Amino acid sequence: MRSNQLVKLIMSRRLHEKVGQLIIAGYDGFSVPAELWCIARDFELGGVILFARNIEEPLQVAEQAYAAKQFKQELPMWVSIDQEGGRVQRLRTPHTEWPPLATLGRCGDEQLAVKFAKALALELQITGITLDFAPVLDIATNPGNPVIGDRAIGKNAIDVANLGQAIVSAIQHVGVAACGKHFPGHGETSLDSHLCLPVVELEEARLREVEIKPFCAAIAADVSALMTAHVSYPALDDRCPATLSSVIIGTLLRDELCFDGLIITDDMEMGAIVQNYDPVEASVQAVAAGCDVLLLCGADHNLHASIIEGIIHAVEDGRLPEKRVEDALSRQRRMKEKFLSE
Repeated sequence: MRSNQLVKLIMSRRLHEKVGQLIIAGYDGFSVPAELWCIARDFELGGVILFARNIEEPLQVAEQAYAAKQFKQELPMWVSIDQEGGRVQRLRTPHTEWPPLATLGRCGDEQLAVKFAKALALELQITGITLDFAPVLDIATNPGNPVIGDRAIGKNAIDVANLGQAIVSAIQHVGVAACGKHFPGHGETSLDSHLCLPVVELEEARLREVEIKPFCAAIAADVSALMTAHVSYPALDDRCPATLSSVIIGTLLRDELCFDGLIITDDMEMGAIVQNYDPVEASVQAVAAGCDVLLLCGADHNLHASIIEGIIHAVEDGRLPEKRVEDALSRQRRMKEKFLSE
């Protein structure tokens, strides 16, 4: 009996560690708080994400990054950030202030885009940041879009695909993992997914011909990760938004487009999710749909722990196959060995 209990304990512990690796978490303050270290100790942790609220000056950022990467666990943590350029860049003066991607799009100079991306990534690397949630691969087809705008490279799918591909390659050439976003495209929305759930009423043929094209180019450039959109596309799946859709994530992105990198959710604490779903159940559904990493950008560490525990319970109850967790962990391991090896 004791032997059986020990085996169950070991298996349970291993499951805890597997699931914790699926989480990239945010926090408040200029250093990683004790509550988050406790989660990392109890479950392991896939990584942390930095925002302006975590950034005081360059040395302090580097110290946070070093502390996260040195935390003792089987797989090291990602230190991630949204550093796109323009209005979405968490590192600002005295760090470099980068122009928005739309500026590069207007220039249309691929070599300039490469120089921009290499310089941006080098600054991240020096600071200790290992994963950049960039570039934006959405196409600025809707001038009334409240959240994309000049974050997008441009209005033309081919231009966005070509420059986006060059930026991905340049960032990763420096040794920082790139994450293109927001699959399968957030450019046509009229609402902000931070606040509510947008719906894109485009035909499937149009989505494939236009919105998805830049993501195909990024996949061809061996992009390390793609971020899902908290957006509903009824022509692809009329039941749920992309982040929660096995049709969009599993069938389209994995099987048809043959993407074998990390699939990372947009922040699971955004309005598009929490106003329409229980965040714990939505997180389970996202993993079941094929997402490998859940982005939890808030600082509610009780919620972070509840989501981890909810996924563990879903595996134990048979609602979520453990193989799905193992597949996600395998991709994490492969990408971390590529970008986080000493």
